Amino acid sequence: MSDRSHRRKLGQNYLIDPVILFEIERAIHPQKNDLFFEIGPGEGALTDHLMGHNRKVIAMDLDQKNIASLSEKYPKSEHEFIHGDVLKESLDFLHQTKHRVVGNLPYNISTQIILKLISYFNGIEDIHFLVQKEVAHRICASNRTGDWGRLGVKIAALFETAILFDVPPESFDIKPKVQSSFIRLIPRTNPLIALNKFTAFSDLVDPSFATKRKGIKNNLKKLKIDYEKLNINQLARAEELSIEDFISVFHIIDI
Repeated sequence: MSDRSHRRKLGQNYLIDPVILFEIERAIHPQKNDLFFEIGPGEGALTDHLMGHNRKVIAMDLDQKNIASLSEKYPKSEHEFIHGDVLKESLDFLHQTKHRVVGNLPYNISTQIILKLISYFNGIEDIHFLVQKEVAHRICASNRTGDWGRLGVKIAALFETAILFDVPPESFDIKPKVQSSFIRLIPRTNPLIALNKFTAFSDLVDPSFATKRKGIKNNLKKLKIDYEKLNINQLARAEELSIEDFISVFHIIDI
């Protein structure tokens, strides 16, 4: 298998545009003594921008070749370069100290990575990710938009989200076939649900969007919900409900 084919298989599209890298650094705004967890550092284009000023970077990559290269590039440093699959590895270091999480994510697993990080919510200061533009709009959506769905509702319960800017295919060494966007997720100071209730909240959200043409009452017909008491139109479809509406419904059933 050629190196190019190998990288496509792993979803590796490396940023090479210095202007975009500068904009990403400016958006992240690294501070002295920051602790970073970088997912998918690749050859270290973004890693270079995170170094210095007594900052520490823990970087994890599925490709052993990248980890070996970074370890050689930064020998005898306090930074850590870990060979592993972020979806399978323990990230318990996030439970010990808060980290800023960054990454140019493989687009085929970006949603799974974000959902896994929710388990480490209390160890995250903020998140900055480069993802597929379509996924960015789903993550940062609001109700009454075509992108508002399961993913956006779940994330909105715990994070404030924003799309910062778009990144064209020409900014990568291997051009992806899709547009990309750089996004920011900041943990809510007062989450709308308790972290230990996230799975139960997800179990409410998922069936709410099960059949798009049906109203919320039909999709949740197994639950006895007094929609009038909640001041929610029972004929409304899930995508018409705000995050506050979902929270209200959840609080009624989570007794």
